[in-house]
Amino acid sequence: MARSGAGVTALPVAVVLLAVVATVAMHAAAGDGGGKMASHGEGTNLKASSAPVPAGGSAGQFRGQARLPRFAAPRRYELHLRPDLVAFTFSGSVAIAVAVSASTRFLVLNAADLSVDRASIRFQALAPTEVVFFKEDDVVVLGFAKPLPLGEGVLKMDFNGTLNDEMRGFYRSQYQYKGKARNMAVTQFEPVDARRCFPCWDEPAFKAKFKLTLEVPSELVALSNMPIANTLVAGPIKTVRYQESPLMSTYLVAIVVGLFEYVEGVTSQGTRIRVYTQIGKSSQGKFALDVGVKSLDLYKDYFGTPYPLPKLDMVAIPDFAAGAMENYGLVTFRDVALLFDDKSSSASSKQDVAITVAHELAHQWFGNLVTMEWWTHLWLNEGFATWVSHLAVDSFFPQWDIWTQFLDSTTNALKLDSLEESHPIEVEIHHASEVNQIFDAITYDKGASLIRMLQSYLGADRFQKALASYIKKYAYSNAKTEDLWAVLEKETGEPVKDLMSTWTKQKGYPVINAKLKGINMELDQAQFLLDGSSGPGMWIVPITSSCGAYDSPKKFLLKLKRDKLVIASQCGDRKKGGNFWTKLNINGTGFYRVKYDDELAAALQNALETKKLSLMDNIGIVDDSHALSMARQQTFASLLRLLYCYRGEADFSVLSHVNSVTTSIAKISVDATPGLAGDIKQLLIKILLSPAEKLGWDPKNGESHLDVMLRPLLLFALVQLGHGKTINEGVRRFNIFIHDHNTSLLPPDTRKAAYLAVMQNVSSSNRSGYNALRKVYRESAEGEERLHVLGILSSCRDKGIVLESLNLIFTNEVRNQDAYIAISGVQIEAREIAWTWLKENWERISKTFSASSLVGVFVRAIVPLFSSNEKAEEISKFFATRTTPGFERTLKESLEIVRINARWVEGIKSEPGLAQTVRELLGKP
Repeated sequence: MARSGAGVTALPVAVVLLAVVATVAMHAAAGDGGGKMASHGEGTNLKASSAPVPAGGSAGQFRGQARLPRFAAPRRYELHLRPDLVAFTFSGSVAIAVAVSASTRFLVLNAADLSVDRASIRFQALAPTEVVFFKEDDVVVLGFAKPLPLGEGVLKMDFNGTLNDEMRGFYRSQYQYKGKARNMAVTQFEPVDARRCFPCWDEPAFKAKFKLTLEVPSELVALSNMPIANTLVAGPIKTVRYQESPLMSTYLVAIVVGLFEYVEGVTSQGTRIRVYTQIGKSSQGKFALDVGVKSLDLYKDYFGTPYPLPKLDMVAIPDFAAGAMENYGLVTFRDVALLFDDKSSSASSKQDVAITVAHELAHQWFGNLVTMEWWTHLWLNEGFATWVSHLAVDSFFPQWDIWTQFLDSTTNALKLDSLEESHPIEVEIHHASEVNQIFDAITYDKGASLIRMLQSYLGADRFQKALASYIKKYAYSNAKTEDLWAVLEKETGEPVKDLMSTWTKQKGYPVINAKLKGINMELDQAQFLLDGSSGPGMWIVPITSSCGAYDSPKKFLLKLKRDKLVIASQCGDRKKGGNFWTKLNINGTGFYRVKYDDELAAALQNALETKKLSLMDNIGIVDDSHALSMARQQTFASLLRLLYCYRGEADFSVLSHVNSVTTSIAKISVDATPGLAGDIKQLLIKILLSPAEKLGWDPKNGESHLDVMLRPLLLFALVQLGHGKTINEGVRRFNIFIHDHNTSLLPPDTRKAAYLAVMQNVSSSNRSGYNALRKVYRESAEGEERLHVLGILSSCRDKGIVLESLNLIFTNEVRNQDAYIAISGVQIEAREIAWTWLKENWERISKTFSASSLVGVFVRAIVPLFSSNEKAEEISKFFATRTTPGFERTLKESLEIVRINARWVEGIKSEPGLAQTVRELLGKP
């Protein structure tokens, strides 16, 4: 599943998956087992017992369990659904072939938000004597009078539910057709929401075959995972039957019903691929179709296994919580993550569509064909899909230099994983309500970064062959992390399990302290934490190094806390010749940071200024320096001096990271050195201005894809820093644009910078620019442009404007899926306004965005803007009685960031000579 930021590069990535805890209605027997869930603490055993359950006992033994019991398992579902797109309801029936493997009188499965007709429930000819529902667990227990016969039997029941508006389970999404609002029916089941559509064993390990039948209005398109077997039209209603699926997990079942048109292609193995869009937009699906066809062909060869299904559909959905979802054979996307228009879409949007499509189609193998055994191993799905999507896109578009951009993923993961509140990649999941929280940078980005590190260590060819063996061995089955290590170890002969377990079973990562001592470099590893402390972690670290050039890299495994790297043979006479520099972690392939002693750091800085280092190493050096400064292991002044070395840089990926650091510096300066903040902003402008002026506002014939993306990044950054000339030019071009949307003066790539420029002059008494932007938002038919405007409207210091913009999320102007974008633009100067708004509207937010991980996005957007321990305490007290399991981790992480910021502020305040350093750098030519 692609995260919700997919398709909107300039906007912050937030995992806006809809969560699990909701009020559940299910009509059961008088013996309904509702009430409080039995407590289960940290010691809950995640692995379901395979021991037979006594034939007797009560239904209560199944309350509060992390997993469903294994004494019965589904083999095949026959599911019949009838959605009503007027009343927003659905009815259905299911017949489940169940294999009973141990003596029991119970069947235990999942159901939520469903009304089940008790009279319809039968297992073979047996009616249950009790139907007990545990609401906290989304579990229904069917009790029978006597033990069930061993072997296979069929469980049948009828049910009905609501086509909800929560973007989970079986839900409705609104779209426009011929000027009128219409509704489509859509499913989103990952991670634990198939149970909201039909009663089922809703865990990844319970794979089964599915045969679906839908009754829908005759004029609508009805899609599911498999091709249509036959259709029977009876007046206004048609019955559509689909072919039976291969073995698959419940979270991958999918249904879409609505008005669509499509474009179509065929892979080299003859698989039909279609991209479905709203009527009139099919041409915007051509780029995604092209990437889709190429992706299936590439993955077929890379994984050594053909695509398993006869067709693949990709569908654009107007209301969609995540970025995209890899349902087997029917992949669903947000509009902006699938649709691309050459005239109205930006270059970054094109790249995002390619990455997202490649990510979801990689899941058809890594996730769908071979599925994680339990959510603890989610990273096997998402980490691999993130990594291999970059491999695919690099093959299709080598000019994009996508592996250098991949370091964005590594940086995201390093930031989150340097918090005490981080979690291991293999994270314990004790309850379904906890699953949504781990769709984060650890699962996706750290997972992908570790795979890149392992591939680098093993070698690309050996790694690919071993992966192909893994796919073949576990096809149509489930696997755990250790299963992957075992195959890789067998195929390569390398100690993969020992190496990688240190990275997946504990949180965090090391900083390697490097000191030069004679002919040796002394290395010392310690867990890196942004709060300045050092954790207890120890890793087996694949160290790579170069000395003076990249022609003779050295590799070894650091297995101890301390070791020595003999560099004499590697460096030769370079040290004597004055060309000496040593770089560890070449091209950032390792998931660790490096802190060099003064001599090594000075030599590296000289190599940086004289253009001796690779682009990837330029990124790694500035990112490590920023993190070390935040942790107060390096001075703020030394960070500024290093940053100044990048003033002549022209590469998109490097400047993207430099811009992230300048943004962080500008924000922290407001609190740490308010009297110097203006000069620091001028210094940051000086660093970014030269490449911005070279590119200008207007696109040039023949310029590269990366330059097209760099232009808006630099213009936006300069506007943020308050560069008057850039702001004035942005306003000038916007004023022309609002009278002529086809003007060449403001193409899609640079519009967001102009929108932000307009907001710099907006106030309650000067609303003209704000009103003009609101008009663009309301009238634009392009999803990307609407999101760009929405993300800018709160970027203002005026209280009235900020509040008006934030309150838009409560109106029908903003879809719930886009709420995080509406609050993402809040500036540090308006953080108190936003925090007061959040407190005053918390009950309304909790009700409107009832899924708890969506609520968590509000916390993540506003809380980390602060940098005082007093504010952290205030926020903590406010949420003391308002936290739910769904966003508890997000809150703890956000509060830790506030305290880290506070500590950084204290360090900067106590730093002598900082003002002199800033003046010195400002005075340099």
